[in-house]
Amino acid sequence: MTFAFSIAMILLAFFCGSLPFSVWVGKLFLGVDVRQFGDGNPGAANVYKYGNKLTGILVMMLDISKAAVPVGLAYFNLHMRGATMFLIAIAPILGHAFSPFLGFKGGKAAATALGVWIGLTIWKASLPGALMAAIAITLLTSGGWSIMLALAGILIVLLNWLPEPLLLWVWLGETVILAWTFRANLRQRPHFRPWLARYFRRTKG
Repeated sequence: MTFAFSIAMILLAFFCGSLPFSVWVGKLFLGVDVRQFGDGNPGAANVYKYGNKLTGILVMMLDISKAAVPVGLAYFNLHMRGATMFLIAIAPILGHAFSPFLGFKGGKAAATALGVWIGLTIWKASLPGALMAAIAITLLTSGGWSIMLALAGILIVLLNWLPEPLLLWVWLGETVILAWTFRANLRQRPHFRPWLARYFRRTKG
């Protein structure tokens, strides 16, 4: 691959990641700007909470796909590796978090980060990560800590079954970015959801 082609693929991955589907879909189907609700995050979670479930799921699928497609194309079809592939894998997350379409004020990039793992491993790392995230979201009130637990699950999979240096570097870069985008959540201690806290109180009593 030529240097110019590598740069073009990195820019393509960033561009795909920067597409603010939550804002566009929110305005098209709900007639609102989802950034006006909740934490102001332009992401699938706000569409899901303040719109409807189907619209939220649509945005989540689009946010996953906008990373999975360019990353999968580069990794599986073009067989790109090394530093170039690392930058291609990180670019959609940076594009979502710092979208030029939104004045470089993007979302937290959780769904886009999952799309990266689909693009790199299909289901091998993405499925355990998604399951861990679902369990953590069910048990904890903090989205940020839920994402960190999901990343911990992905790391366990990588270390035991997919110990490829490139994947470990992508995991590290992704963790740093998501720790930044979720920094407000991570400043607070994780808390169990009320139903689980009540259960623990009853068992102690």
